[in-house]
Amino acid sequence: MKGDIRNKVLVIEDDPGISNFLKATLSAAGYVPILASQGNIALSIISSQCPDCILLDLGLPDMDGMEIIDRIRTWTQTPVVVISARSTEEDKANTLDRGADDYITKPFGAIELLARIRTAIRHTLTMAENSQVGITGTYQVDDLVIDYRKMRVYLKGEDVHLTPNEFRIVALLGKHAGRVMTYKAMLRELWGPSASMDNKILRVHMASIRRKIEQDPAEPRYIITEVGVGYRLRDDDST
Repeated sequence: MKGDIRNKVLVIEDDPGISNFLKATLSAAGYVPILASQGNIALSIISSQCPDCILLDLGLPDMDGMEIIDRIRTWTQTPVVVISARSTEEDKANTLDRGADDYITKPFGAIELLARIRTAIRHTLTMAENSQVGITGTYQVDDLVIDYRKMRVYLKGEDVHLTPNEFRIVALLGKHAGRVMTYKAMLRELWGPSASMDNKILRVHMASIRRKIEQDPAEPRYIITEVGVGYRLRDDDST
């Protein structure tokens, strides 16, 4: 699927080889790439050119990419997809909790990259156009349907009989389909800011959910675990 030519993607990357690869990949997919190799330059571009998506390397020469996320999240919700060699679970979770929309570890492929960009842009546009989208209709991926009006989840047309808490978990993931939701973010959204940050309760509920919706809970098809980070509900572009 081609990107909309109106979609400008800012690439914040100081490695010329990776930057050129991203530029070629984005151009071939119909996006308009804008390149920046330093954080201060990138911040100026974000405020003046209003890109539709930002691809951000964390290891920049003049500042840490985390600082860019912190600064722009005070005034814009432009989607940020982090592309980094930092691969620890702590790095991923911290980046997502700070406001990034997604995280890709180097090395990566063009197909995965473009899918993550489409998901990030689509989610931001949907939320901007209708903040109630997650509770006014249905979400479907393959044979799984989340019906927000009836508060039911169906698999191949059959009610899977989730408990109220199980439905809340699946419904939350459905609102952010294709994106990783960290354990911390889910606990905060589901049980409030004073909730315990122990993710054991999520793991227990998820085990039950998967027994109900997955053909093989050990090899989940719909709700994917990002080990040590959180969960991602599949959408049409994600695997």
